[in-house]
Amino acid sequence: MTEVRRVLAVLMLALLPGTGAPAVAEPAPPPWIGSWETAPSGTAAALPGAAVRNVVHLSVGGTALRVRLSNRFGTAPLRLGAVTVALRRANGPDAVSGTVRTATFQGAPTVTVPPGQDVLTDPVPLPVPAAADLLVTVYTPDDDGPATFHQTALQTSYVAPAGAGRATDEAGTAYTTTISRWYYVTGVDVVGYATGSIVAFGDSLTDGNGSTPDTNHRWPDRLAEQLRADRLGVLNAGISGNRLLHDGTGPNALARLDADALDRAGVRVLVVLEGINDIKGTPAADDVTLYADAYRALVVRAHARGIRVVGVTLTPYRGFTAYSDERETVRQRVNAFIRTGGAFDAVADADAALRDPADQTRLLPAYDPGDHLHFNDKGMAVVADTVRRALGPTM
Repeated sequence: MTEVRRVLAVLMLALLPGTGAPAVAEPAPPPWIGSWETAPSGTAAALPGAAVRNVVHLSVGGTALRVRLSNRFGTAPLRLGAVTVALRRANGPDAVSGTVRTATFQGAPTVTVPPGQDVLTDPVPLPVPAAADLLVTVYTPDDDGPATFHQTALQTSYVAPAGAGRATDEAGTAYTTTISRWYYVTGVDVVGYATGSIVAFGDSLTDGNGSTPDTNHRWPDRLAEQLRADRLGVLNAGISGNRLLHDGTGPNALARLDADALDRAGVRVLVVLEGINDIKGTPAADDVTLYADAYRALVVRAHARGIRVVGVTLTPYRGFTAYSDERETVRQRVNAFIRTGGAFDAVADADAALRDPADQTRLLPAYDPGDHLHFNDKGMAVVADTVRRALGPTM
């Protein structure tokens, strides 16, 4: 009987709080997942005293968000006087009533970003649905030198020239100037629902040239539509004029891989469509082994992070001013490596999907916006379909 009492006493003690009983493990918090991205492509003149209301289109939603802002190409410290986020109302600069939130940086409403650096806001408690337009307003009180931006936004954003105090405006009446660039903002992460993200990494073909502005018809946008039910974000890391082997517009692919792709939140797959600007550009890049080495290096670095890599074949461009038969031979040889070289986890054959069966060195006219290089809205949808099939059923 004494032993029974002893066991019962031990059990009762274990049930009392603060007695050293084993604690029940708390579930891990949900991870941050990238919902929108643009890759910094260069600099523009600063807009001192102005508030820029950047319009960005989210791929997946969440219960809260955080924003990445960049001074990557700046030459002096950048003072952000105010940053706000809000859901966009209709098609202009107005915010949905009650959704404007002030972003903070370790609790402070302002921050100074050193040159060459990015900064993340604190979590912002604003629930956002998938496919929402978000207003990210950035007020810069000073002339801090060249402003890091993305040139080819294909999206109308807005500027309040006298921006002091305007970042929190719901009405967009002070935003009297329109622009087609994104200033400072380079990413939006969400938390709550999404399971991972896919980075579309490339040049103008990924950036969206040839698609209709203000419609979100770039192929990464169309891919995001297909993956929405899977709660996967799609991030567009395309830069018009970017190159695989050489610096062009923005650093070359290997130099920017970490910052624009591998370091982004929740990345599960990297989709690579890059190399045509090396083939048609200067200096000449006709050694296919260099392309193969660069692709392999991208894949090795992604695999080290546990990220799958899909290679996309380079599409035809006969009729474009820089076309030559010699360069076409290089493209065909590079595509042969992408298809059969074994470097990639999967291959999306955009070349086969978009070329003209009557002349495989040209885009099918139905997908050609007129310059014989880029893709129109129909062509963008075909690329998205092709990439979606390459991702496989588990995505």
